[in-house]
Amino acid sequence: MSVKMPVTSSRGRTKSSRPLQLKRSLSLKAKAERLIPSCSQTFSKGPSQLVQGASPVFLARGQGSHVWDVDGNEYIDFPMALGPIILGYNYPAVTEAVIRQIREGTTFSLPHPLEVEVAELLAACIPCAEMVRFGKNGSDATAGAVRLARAYTGRDLIACCGYHGWQDWYIGTTSRSRGVPKAVRELTTPFAYNNIESLRRIFHEHPGQVAAVIMEPVGLEEPRDGFLQQVRALTQREGALCIFDEVITGFRMALGGAQEYFGVLPDLACFGKAMANGYPLSAVVGRREIMSLFDEVFFSFTFGGDTVALAAAAATITEMRRKPVIEHLWRLGRVLKDGCNALAKAFGLRDRAGCEGFPPRTVLQFRDDTGAESLVLRSLFQQECVERGLLFSYGGHNICYSHSEQDIERTLEVYRAAFQVMAKAIAAGDVAARLRGAPVQPVFRRA
Repeated sequence: MSVKMPVTSSRGRTKSSRPLQLKRSLSLKAKAERLIPSCSQTFSKGPSQLVQGASPVFLARGQGSHVWDVDGNEYIDFPMALGPIILGYNYPAVTEAVIRQIREGTTFSLPHPLEVEVAELLAACIPCAEMVRFGKNGSDATAGAVRLARAYTGRDLIACCGYHGWQDWYIGTTSRSRGVPKAVRELTTPFAYNNIESLRRIFHEHPGQVAAVIMEPVGLEEPRDGFLQQVRALTQREGALCIFDEVITGFRMALGGAQEYFGVLPDLACFGKAMANGYPLSAVVGRREIMSLFDEVFFSFTFGGDTVALAAAAATITEMRRKPVIEHLWRLGRVLKDGCNALAKAFGLRDRAGCEGFPPRTVLQFRDDTGAESLVLRSLFQQECVERGLLFSYGGHNICYSHSEQDIERTLEVYRAAFQVMAKAIAAGDVAARLRGAPVQPVFRRA
């Protein structure tokens, strides 16, 4: 039995590495199972995404880069609510702006000046943004952009690359397509990242039918051979719109998103997540000529002009323009990525585990001896991290401005211990036997 390392909290306390006390979490889970399908509003936050019975199910509060579960256990947080928290939990400038606005009112019978203010901020930051429309989540923005593209081009087919939310037009291409009519599924066709031929093939097989190419401009894999420039040139040549889904990359890689970082200008772009530091807000932005068609295209929400989220966005973007937030994300993210991969190599596990992606957002991926994704290895590693005070979740590191050098140092200490356990389990051939609960399940299942 391996010796467990002590965990030092942000307040300097030494936290025992005994099994977590999860009584309250498990009690709430039992109630949720009767009331809430999947026990969560988001698949990626549900209990199936952590080792069940050995991990928290409900979080109660957050401060900076740390969170506390309902049983009082403290963790360094890296999922950061799946990406929205870019400054930190309860970040003073944002919290104060929100409180001030709540006292003035949240939703009104006519537009509020904050709609203009935040639109101006976005237009000043995002290269392609000449006009702006707001939604509440990323799926609103991508669905709105797709509808707008179809209206503008008079075409129906959509080519997509990446993840674009829960709406029918996209989710019908995945293994979670139940409830989506076949006729709708046939109107969207995926292509492969860094494979321009896969996109050319769609245009060749459907001449004059493609309304738009919507894609995440970058994920974990860096674009090669001018891939983004090739996509842009191809859409222009074929008369289709180019839409960047920057719900994840926006305000993280650069203030103006991946389009600023890579210097490629789309026709439309979709932003969300980090733009309001955890408050629900998204936006479709783009060329005036196209965006003006929203006068006719129905994209309308009772809460689209919610002033609380807009106040949070104004404070978030203003803070990011004033302070070296982006530089901080890149610097600490690079230390974490390099340190993680160095540890995997030191334990002889580089073929089994690797931290991939650009420093502001990386994912620690696990592979079996065939090179395929290994959920059982991820489960074991995650279990060891959670027990030591590190919320690991799906393996993602969404660095925020409140993450400190001490957080990164502590994280690498935890990773060292987790890699040690993983190496011994692989050598002994008993990885699954070391799990103290059901392993992590995939969100998107293989057919």
